[in-house]
Amino acid sequence: MIDLSLSPEAAAARADGAPLVALESTIITHGMPWPQNLETARAVEDEVRAAGAVPATVAVLNGVLHVGLALDQLTQLAQARDVAKLSRADLPVALATGRTGATTVAATMIAARAAGIGVFATGGIGGVHVGAEHSFDISADLQELAETPVTVVCAGAKAILDIPKTLEVLETLGVPVIAYGQDDFPAFWSRSAGLPAPLRLDTAREIALAQAARTALGLKGGQLVANPIPAEAEIPAREMRAAIDTANAEAAARGIAGKAVTPFLLDRIFALTEGRSLEANIALVRNNARLAAAVAEELIRCTD
Repeated sequence: MIDLSLSPEAAAARADGAPLVALESTIITHGMPWPQNLETARAVEDEVRAAGAVPATVAVLNGVLHVGLALDQLTQLAQARDVAKLSRADLPVALATGRTGATTVAATMIAARAAGIGVFATGGIGGVHVGAEHSFDISADLQELAETPVTVVCAGAKAILDIPKTLEVLETLGVPVIAYGQDDFPAFWSRSAGLPAPLRLDTAREIALAQAARTALGLKGGQLVANPIPAEAEIPAREMRAAIDTANAEAAARGIAGKAVTPFLLDRIFALTEGRSLEANIALVRNNARLAAAVAEELIRCTD
C-alpha cells in the first residue's frame, strides 16, 4: 500500500465532498528562488480557497506522499536544498527509500488520482524539448496526460519547448488540448504561441462536462486546459524569443540535459529578462489556480 498522507484540510474536504485542487511542488523547489517560492505557493493556495475550493500541494517528505502540506512543511520545502525532482519513474523509488522530493506534473497527476482529486493547477506542462529529434528529450508529462484521468489547468506548454512538436505528440496520444476563452494556444509567459489550439471552451462548466464525458465513455487519460496569462501580465512572444534562444544555446553549449534543462533555462531567462519572467510566472500560476478551483466546483455539480 502507498503511504499517502492527506492534510487535515484536504481530508476534511474529501470527506465532505468539497472541491479539491492538486498543486505541484517543483515550482517551489526548482522553479523560483527563495522567498518568492514560498510566497507564491501560499498565494496560489489562497487563490484556490478564495475561489471556493481546497488546495492540496503534493510532495514526498521522508518517503511519505503528502497530498496537502501544512505551512511549516511548505516553508521547509521552500528552503530545502538538493530536493529530488520526481516524475513517474522516480516517485516509487523516493517512496521506497524514504527520500524527500518535489513532484512534477506527471507525479502530481498520479498523486491526485490516488487521492481522488480530478483537477490540478500548474504553471506550464513539460513537453518536447528543442532538438528532441537528436536528444529524444520529451517530458513524461505528455504520456501521463494520456494515461491518468486528471484535468490539468496550465498556461500552455513552457515556452522554452518546441511547442509545435509538443502539440503533435499530444494529438498522437489522444489528449484533448483545450484553450480557455480564445482560439490560440498560449505560450506560458505569452498569450499566444502563434498556433491555433485544437479545441476551445469558454466556461469552467464546459470543461467539467468534458471531463465527465470522458469518464462516461470509459476513455483513459486526462485533458489539458491551456489558460492564457492575464493580458496585463504577459510578455509578448516576440520579446521572449531572444531570451529563450540565448538560454537554449547556452544549455546546449554546456551539455546540460535531462531534468537539469528546465531549471537552468528558467534561471537564465529570469536573468536575461531582469526578473520579468518570474513576475509573469507568478501571475499565470495564480490565474490557473482560480480557473482550476472553478472547474473542480463544477465537476462536483455535474457528477452528483
